[in-house]
Amino acid sequence: MPTCPAGERCRQCGTAGSGQFCETCGFAVSASGAPPAGAPGPAQEPVSEGRNGREFAGNGSMPMRAEPGSWTAVVGADLLYYENVIRSGGEDAPRVPFPLYCTERRFHLTGTEMRIGRRSASRGLEPEIDLTGPPSDPGVSRLHAVFIAGPDGWAILDPGSANGTLLNDQEIPTGVPVALAAGDRIHLGAWTMIRIQAA
Repeated sequence: MPTCPAGERCRQCGTAGSGQFCETCGFAVSASGAPPAGAPGPAQEPVSEGRNGREFAGNGSMPMRAEPGSWTAVVGADLLYYENVIRSGGEDAPRVPFPLYCTERRFHLTGTEMRIGRRSASRGLEPEIDLTGPPSDPGVSRLHAVFIAGPDGWAILDPGSANGTLLNDQEIPTGVPVALAAGDRIHLGAWTMIRIQAA
């Protein structure tokens, strides 16, 4: 996980080394103490192409291609992804069960950002897309990823989760917002899949 320079702390809760989004409270602060790179705003650097073919700018601003209308994140379990994780996982992988029953959950994307993770009362973290369960995917970090709104649609950013985030089977780089489009599949944790639907 990216850490702040020595001596820098989250302005919300004081945790050291919190990167763009504080792992403890979810506050959106970059290592410099300024608003996070993914915050909506004009692009200031040339746009380049990411590993998954989506455009992003070096400072996190990007042209996003889809309309911002009624977007929905549909959360469920993906058996094929789970089997791949188990095959490539560490020694704890076989102890992570695939859920026998996992109701599909829908979250409408609203506001300027929506955090994805697992609720933590002790840390005061209440992500807008709460994957605490049941069933609970142990591979999902407390603050795993963030959906960020822009003038033309949504992007996803992984602030430094323990197990990474895949977009359409390609791992996204840490700390860089990547544009989303209708039909995109996001995989995280041991078996969680988020499908993007847009009107």
